[in-house]
Amino acid sequence: MPTARPAASQPATPSRHSKASYPWLRAVRRYFGFSRRETSGFVVLLFLLLLWLGLPYLLRPALPAYNPAPDQQRLNTWAAELAARRTTRPAYASRYPRRAAVPQVALAPFDPNQLTETDWEARGLPRYVARRLVNYRTVLGGFKAKEQIRRTYGLPDSVYSRLAPYILLPDQLPPREARTYAGSRFGAYPERKPFGATADKSRFPRKPARLAAFDLNAADTTQLMQIRGIGRGYARRIVEYRQRLGGFQRADQTAEIYVLRDAPDLVDSLRKYTFVAPGFSPTPLDVNNASFEVLQAHPYVGKRLARVLVAFRQQHGPFRQPADLRQIRILDQATYEKLMPYLVLK
Repeated sequence: MPTARPAASQPATPSRHSKASYPWLRAVRRYFGFSRRETSGFVVLLFLLLLWLGLPYLLRPALPAYNPAPDQQRLNTWAAELAARRTTRPAYASRYPRRAAVPQVALAPFDPNQLTETDWEARGLPRYVARRLVNYRTVLGGFKAKEQIRRTYGLPDSVYSRLAPYILLPDQLPPREARTYAGSRFGAYPERKPFGATADKSRFPRKPARLAAFDLNAADTTQLMQIRGIGRGYARRIVEYRQRLGGFQRADQTAEIYVLRDAPDLVDSLRKYTFVAPGFSPTPLDVNNASFEVLQAHPYVGKRLARVLVAFRQQHGPFRQPADLRQIRILDQATYEKLMPYLVLK
């Protein structure tokens, strides 16, 4: 007996619900490239997000209707109480009381020397112009012509033109008479001499044209003032610098003086008429024992280097030789060379 053939299995047809429903899901899957599981998760997430956004509106309690009548009544009651408590502000006298207007008068011929400030205002002038006219008249000792009134500061030309026909004064001042003085004829007064003839020559002594050279370290201010261009002030500065320095080693050291830095001609004159004696030894500067005040007074040391020298001396002991000063960084080579003739180590 032939065996029965198994029926061919038919492919499972998708359900009408899954095939025809939710076409927007397929559109989402195509647009974003999601799988079915990702599409389902996206839908659930979107639903939760919409629920989260709409939940506050759903859970908000209903607010009662506001009736503004009680509040308005309460405000009106407070306003009435404040109005009842308010007192009228007392009237204070003005610090600048208003001045009553001056009544105007009809124009008639008048003497300006007899008018007061109020009379000028009655003829149409402002108060400040009327006050100026009265003060100007007091200074002049009385008006003598109309042109003096016209020159008053602040007086408009239109007002002057209106008042000028009624002013009882001439238009112009009378011409001045030539004054004659007794003894004004030629030769009555002694002839004046020129300034140079009457000047006291002893007060301004003439400096010698030929001057013998002198020792720069032994000269005083009087001897230095014999050089042309060197006055009392320059001579005093040179002597003071020499005392602080301990003496000049060279004549060109005068160029280091502050007041002579911009005067090369005076420095040349000092080189020409002064010299440094051979074998001159300046006053020594003991850097191991000198105090800070003595060190900082020296022109080649100064306050900053003196402070470092004292600190270095206290920390490392006294200097044994001049070369030890080169350990100080702020001491440059030029200053070291200028300071060498004045150094002494004890």
